Amino acid sequence: MKVLRTPDSCFKDLKEYPYKPVYTNIKTTDGTELRIHHIDEGPKDGPILLAMHGQPVWSYLYIRMLPYLTKAGIRVIAPDLVGYGKSDKPAAREDYSYQNQVDWMGAWLKENDFNNLTFFGQDWGGLIGLRMVAADPDRFIKVAVGNTGLPYNPDVDQEVIDKVHAFRASKKKYSIFKMGEEVSKMDKKSLSLDKSVRTHPALKFMWWQKWTWDTVDPAFGLVNSLQMERGSQIGRFIYYLFQRMGLEKIAPFKTDLIKAYEAPFPNPSYKMGPRAMPSQVPIIPDKSLEAQRVAREFFKTSNKPFLSVFAGNDPVTNGIEKDVLRMAPNAISSEKIGGGHFFQWTKPEKLSNILIKFIKGSK
Repeated sequence: MKVLRTPDSCFKDLKEYPYKPVYTNIKTTDGTELRIHHIDEGPKDGPILLAMHGQPVWSYLYIRMLPYLTKAGIRVIAPDLVGYGKSDKPAAREDYSYQNQVDWMGAWLKENDFNNLTFFGQDWGGLIGLRMVAADPDRFIKVAVGNTGLPYNPDVDQEVIDKVHAFRASKKKYSIFKMGEEVSKMDKKSLSLDKSVRTHPALKFMWWQKWTWDTVDPAFGLVNSLQMERGSQIGRFIYYLFQRMGLEKIAPFKTDLIKAYEAPFPNPSYKMGPRAMPSQVPIIPDKSLEAQRVAREFFKTSNKPFLSVFAGNDPVTNGIEKDVLRMAPNAISSEKIGGGHFFQWTKPEKLSNILIKFIKGSK
């Protein structure tokens, strides 16, 4: 396996990321060594929160929550998934399977021998982390998720499956703006429950899957900026034009947030992870089906305290909470706190306070 490593110099000018890096080396099934990064902040004897990010972000997503959590006496462990942030980045698309991510992060968990954890995951952090909990439950005492789930779709209509495959295989390319328009139409549709051909969410999510893969150098910094911060639409368009011309390094209107989310990728070859992973979301039946079923069966009978806290205004995950609550009958549903898909950034105090109460409570 060919592996890329982002130079430390790429991260030297990041705003609000002074944290000392912690690195763990693991071995993959083919013997390749991977270095996985995490931050470890807060009192060493405090209750531990394992906070996992999704795509296309990294542990930088949690910097606004860290002051609230650590002030409350909580130790926060926030890793970067393989392919993201300061972690190593396998260079080939086929390296980034759902199962590989679960295995890699499971090996990282064992190597660090973390125990008595409260888990919180969002986006891919939930898909991967929930599988980690089910595979190694004795390391976890509580589970919380937000804007994520454990998709299991064994009965998708064949017409939907054929449409998704045909669309993703087509040679037609789409702009970031057309992709965003289509993905926004997922509002209130569940990734697991809606079975109608016309409105099935797979027919909307496929736009994100196709755009991330077809675009050799996706503007992930801009994508995240559009969801996390306000800004000039004209400025963003000018930045995007520079980025598309391969002039991202000198592009005007580059905010601190855009810089942070482009920092892990000194050139497009480093972006294989966030490009490849959307196609691994099991929104239609795929090779992860049985592993998803087994993990969901664990949560159906688990007595671990389980908290569900969703934004409620995230087009991608609106409606998924119903499936999460069905999967985990003992789950408690928190209030909808707003903030969109990346509510760790947009609602840091509110989300932190909900997690603090959950971690320190008796349930």
